Amino acid sequence: MSDISKLVPENVWSQFDAITQVPRPSKKEAKIIKFLEDFAASHNLEYKKDAVGNVTIMKPASPGKESLPTVVLQSHMDMVCEKRGDVQFDFENEPIRTKIVDGWVMAEGTTLGADCGIGMAAELAVLLDDKIAHPAIEALFTVDEETGLTGAFNLGEGMITGKYLINLDSEDEGEIFIGCAGGIGTVASFSYRKEVLPEAYAWFRAEVSGLKGGHSGDNIDDGLGNSNKIMTRLLIAGEKLGLRLADFDGGNLHNAIPREAHAVVGVPVAKADEFKALVASLGAAVKDELQYTDAGVQLTAEECAAPEFVVDADTQHRLLLALEGVPNGVFAMSFAMPGLVETSSNLASVKFKGDEIVVVLSHRSSLESSKNDVALAAESVFALAGAKVTHNEGYPGWAPNPNSELLGVVNASYEKLFGKQPKVRAIHAGLECGLFLKMYPWLDMVSFGPTLRGVHSPDERIEISTVEKFWDLLVDVLAEIK
Repeated sequence: MSDISKLVPENVWSQFDAITQVPRPSKKEAKIIKFLEDFAASHNLEYKKDAVGNVTIMKPASPGKESLPTVVLQSHMDMVCEKRGDVQFDFENEPIRTKIVDGWVMAEGTTLGADCGIGMAAELAVLLDDKIAHPAIEALFTVDEETGLTGAFNLGEGMITGKYLINLDSEDEGEIFIGCAGGIGTVASFSYRKEVLPEAYAWFRAEVSGLKGGHSGDNIDDGLGNSNKIMTRLLIAGEKLGLRLADFDGGNLHNAIPREAHAVVGVPVAKADEFKALVASLGAAVKDELQYTDAGVQLTAEECAAPEFVVDADTQHRLLLALEGVPNGVFAMSFAMPGLVETSSNLASVKFKGDEIVVVLSHRSSLESSKNDVALAAESVFALAGAKVTHNEGYPGWAPNPNSELLGVVNASYEKLFGKQPKVRAIHAGLECGLFLKMYPWLDMVSFGPTLRGVHSPDERIEISTVEKFWDLLVDVLAEIK
């Protein structure tokens, strides 16, 4: 047990501490599934597991609550696995190393997994606590939310039966979410020819580093830098000096704003000093542009050994034009809910994979038509550049219901506990609620949680003081459901 298990409320933090000891990368959740099965068995609770690994643990209603509708508590069991470039860490086998810093819990150089481990912990605490009053509980834990919503897409028949669903995957204490964006992913692939190295060239490893990164939905309007876009600016400018590209590796996850990118490039020896000056001037310009939002950005280039080959000049030019031209960031703000991003896109990753260069983008919108339109805009840019373009199935949004009975209960509980009304919002991120509503149209749903920051990045952290408020609200809402 670590120091975080002693934090208040201890029943929630001790469960979160236990969860951090279990590796749970997306699509590799076998260990956390077994953890949940063992938890249910050791506490004599019935559970179900479907074909893809989703787990529902059931707890009967407390005395006097037997006639009330069942409540589903829901969170996902996988976590985003990101680490700093200088950190050695095996997410498939090592436990997360947690620490307490100035009122926050975070990890040592990696993502923390509070998204959505703290929601899981709250569910387990409810299942364990026989002192709280509640209707029958179905604690649903889904797999692979972060890289495809696989669990929600393939939720087995009969895994939930409740009327109310409380999603515990939100990141702002004091805000109750009643809607979310839908999303779709795009993959553009460029075939290329390997060419012999040009003569009399100097070779460099250019690098973008120091960016904050963040969630490609919730943080898309924070003015953060995108490492792939910054690197592309350097490479396009470098083409005027005769730059040739040998490698481009930027970003990792479709749902994370990319923090780092590097490229191996060559320029004629006679132009080497001009290239160094270009790196310095563009680095200064980008730092100035991001001084208020992402001031840690660094653009550097160090001389390196010659690579084995370069990309053919035609493919290189088409790739860079497409990366420069493809839309990235906020497309539109919502007029229906002021302050909410309506539509956005994220240039998530650029990778050399065999004889292809693969570009991954993610698009989000609270409007289905706009979601498809922004995906088409990306497809158009890459198709014009000669790339092969595909889209994934995508997922639906969750349309807000301001007349929700469950929302009324949550608002009343929050005001009673904390003396003020919570903010009622929709979120520009994908929650599984849209898929649940598609399968179970009678569900009445809300989402809330404690305050998390830096999710999907090694800066991920959870504000300790908000976990107690999150827990108190959950307990009171369960007691007040009529």
